[in-house]
Amino acid sequence: MPPSFSRIVPLIIACALFMENLDATVISTALPSIARSMGEDPLRLSLAMTSYMLALAVFLPVSGWAADRFGARTVFASAIGVFTVGSVLCGLSNGLPELVGARIVQGIGGSMMVPVGRLILLRTVPKDQLVQAMARMTLPALIGPALGPLVGGAITTYASWRWIFLINVPIGLIGIALVLKLIPNLREEQRDPFDGTGFMLSAVALAAFMFGFENAGRDLMPPLAVAALLGVALGATWLYLRHIRGMTRPVLDPSLFRLPTYRASVLGGTLFRIGIGAVPFLMPVMLQIGFGLTAFESGALTFAGAAGALTMKALAGPILRRAGFRRVLAINALVSGAVLAGYGAFRPDTPHALILGALLLGGFFRSLQFTGLNSLAYAEVPQPATSRANTLANVMQQLSLSLGVAVGATALHLTTQWTGGALTATDFVPAFLTVGLMACASSLFFLGLPADAGSEISGHRRGAVAVEAVAARDAAHKVASLSDAAD
Repeated sequence: MPPSFSRIVPLIIACALFMENLDATVISTALPSIARSMGEDPLRLSLAMTSYMLALAVFLPVSGWAADRFGARTVFASAIGVFTVGSVLCGLSNGLPELVGARIVQGIGGSMMVPVGRLILLRTVPKDQLVQAMARMTLPALIGPALGPLVGGAITTYASWRWIFLINVPIGLIGIALVLKLIPNLREEQRDPFDGTGFMLSAVALAAFMFGFENAGRDLMPPLAVAALLGVALGATWLYLRHIRGMTRPVLDPSLFRLPTYRASVLGGTLFRIGIGAVPFLMPVMLQIGFGLTAFESGALTFAGAAGALTMKALAGPILRRAGFRRVLAINALVSGAVLAGYGAFRPDTPHALILGALLLGGFFRSLQFTGLNSLAYAEVPQPATSRANTLANVMQQLSLSLGVAVGATALHLTTQWTGGALTATDFVPAFLTVGLMACASSLFFLGLPADAGSEISGHRRGAVAVEAVAARDAAHKVASLSDAAD
C-alpha cells in the first residue's frame, strides 16, 4: 500500500463526515425560516432534528455487520448516496411530514457514514500512522459544528433555506466517485450472522435514550414522559444484556470493555464528551439570548473553536509521541475542563477578543483530546473485533453528545427556576461549571493506564519494550497459526 494512501483515505472520509456534521448543526439556525416557509410552529420543527437523531440511533448498531457482510467500500459509498438523496428530499420538502421523512432518510445514511468511514481507516492505515490519520479524519467533527451556525445564518439570510441541504449534492457525488475509485472493498472473511432480536432491542434502547436525553430539561415534553422514555431505555438495555449472554459476536459487545485501553478511551471519552457536547447548545444560547448578539455574530465568535482545532492537528502526533497517551489524556482532560468551566465567566461586556482567545484555546485542547481518544481506543483491539469495537465506540459517542445537551439544558433550566427571572448571562455559570467538572472527572479513567499504553500507536519512547513485546506476541501467534494449519 503506497505511503500516500494513509493521507488520502482520511481526507476522503473527512469530506463525507464534514458534510454530515455541517448538516447536523446548520439546520438549527434555519429552523425559524423553514417554519415560516411551511406555515408551521417553530417548536414543531424540532421534529426535523429529533427524527434525524432517532434514525441515527436505530441504525448505528448494524453498521459494523453491514460493512463485514457487503464490504466497507460498498456500504460507505451507499451511505453517502442515501445521505445525498435525503438531502435532496429535504430541499424539496414543502411540509413538516415530508421534511421529517427526508431527515429520517438522511439519518439512515449518516448512521453508516461515521462508523464505516472510521472502520475503513482502521483497516487501511498502519498503527504507527493512526494518530495522524485520526487527526485528519476528526477535523470535520470539530469544524462542522462550528461552521454550521455561520453557514446556516448566511445561506438563510442571503439565499433560501433549501440550499443548506442542496449544497450536499456536489459534495456527495464527488465523495462517491472518490470512494469507489480509491478505497478497497474490505470485509471480514468470518461474517457474523444477523442478530435480529439483538438489533431490535438495541434500537429500542438507543432510540429511547437519545429521545429522552434530547428532551430532558427543555420543557418540550412532560417530565413523566421523559422519565418513561428513559425507563423504556433501561428495560430494553437489561433485556439486551440477557439476550447476548453466551454470544461470541453480539451487535454491541460489552466484553470489549475488558481491554484496558478501550475501556479508558470509551468510558473516559464518554464522560469528557458529555461536557464538550453541552457547548454547541449552551454557547449560542448565551451569546444570543444572554448577550443579545445576532445569530451571525454568535457563529462568527464560536468559529474560533474550529480555528483552535486546526492549529492542534499538526501538533497532536508529536505531543503524543513525546508524552504518551496516559499523561496527555489525563492532564489535557483537566485543562480542557477548566477552560470549559471558564466560559461561564463571560459577560456581555467581556471583550470579544478575550472570548475569541478562550474559544480558540478550548478548541485547541479539545482537538488534542479527541485525537488521543479516537486513536487509543483500538490499541489492543484484535483485527476480527475491529468492526464491533468501532460500532460500540460510535454508539457511546452519540449517546454522550446527546447527554451533554441534556445536562447543559437541565442545569440551565434548574438555575432559571431557582432565580425565577428571565434568562441572563449569570444563569449560565452553574451549567458551564457542571459540564467543566464532568470533563475534568474523565481524567480518572486515564490515570490507571500504564505509562506505555498505546505506545505502538503513539511511538512514545517509553514504549519501546512494549512494542517489542507486541511484535514477539504477533510472531508467536503466526507460528501457532501455521502449526494449526499443518495439523
